[in-house]
Amino acid sequence: MHGLVHWNVSGGRVLGPAPFFVVGIVNVTPDSFYDGGAHATPEAGVAHGLKLIEDGAHILDVGGESTRPTAERVGTGEELRRVVPVVRELARHIREKELDTVVSVDTYKAATAAAALEAGAVIVNDVSGCRYDPELIDVLAQYQPGYVLMHCQGVPGSMQNEPSYVDVVDEIMDFFDQRLRTLTRAGVPEENIVLDPGVGFGKTLEHNLEILRNIEIFGRFGLPVYVGLSNKSLWGALLGLETDQRQNATQVGTALLASRGVQIHRVHEVAMTVQTMRIVQAIDRRSVRGRLGVE
Repeated sequence: MHGLVHWNVSGGRVLGPAPFFVVGIVNVTPDSFYDGGAHATPEAGVAHGLKLIEDGAHILDVGGESTRPTAERVGTGEELRRVVPVVRELARHIREKELDTVVSVDTYKAATAAAALEAGAVIVNDVSGCRYDPELIDVLAQYQPGYVLMHCQGVPGSMQNEPSYVDVVDEIMDFFDQRLRTLTRAGVPEENIVLDPGVGFGKTLEHNLEILRNIEIFGRFGLPVYVGLSNKSLWGALLGLETDQRQNATQVGTALLASRGVQIHRVHEVAMTVQTMRIVQAIDRRSVRGRLGVE
């Protein structure tokens, strides 16, 4: 089925085939850049996740540690306290209602990933590429969840301190090549992996724009491409917009990437993005003909 994305996740399950996946962000943190504090309790996090399901989310990405540059690091115990109850309750609701939505955990810590997978998550979204906590590779090999392999130069606390590349696209391609080799040698199935070039993570505005201009090149690995543009600082730098003014820019960027074959989009505004993707699907037939080599 050309142009349809599928993604192997925990338990031998395959998501799709579908023309696109919208990933709804569930931040159970007090300090995330966009909605920090709005869903910081388990009850609020679950309620927000259920609302995103109603809005059409295919995946709920639950995170307990903000990765914005000035955010404080969170210990494993606190991250577990924030994340696991929300993952467990959302997974229970999805299971009981027999919904197609699945739960993802946004973490780079092996212990948090393992606990969330035990609680019902089937995807690990990792900003580090298994570089911050090498034991995460063992968790991925054991549970075989879906895995978001993301590029980030440096670490979140200092990643925006003068990021530098000779060629940002080439260096991300080299990173993906090296990490894919490491992951597959460790027993992580390649068909479980999707690639995120990490817009906004250790990049200047020009680096981010260069990534977006060349987004199709990341399809050379034959894996789905996953991108998060939602309300990010590049829109503020480009257009002078405050954080709460970036929804329109997010949708325009998402539509352009979708027309170039990106099929997995991580967003705050799920209902709006589902509409955007349906419009792109209807108008731009190229977006559903496997332009990234995704079958």
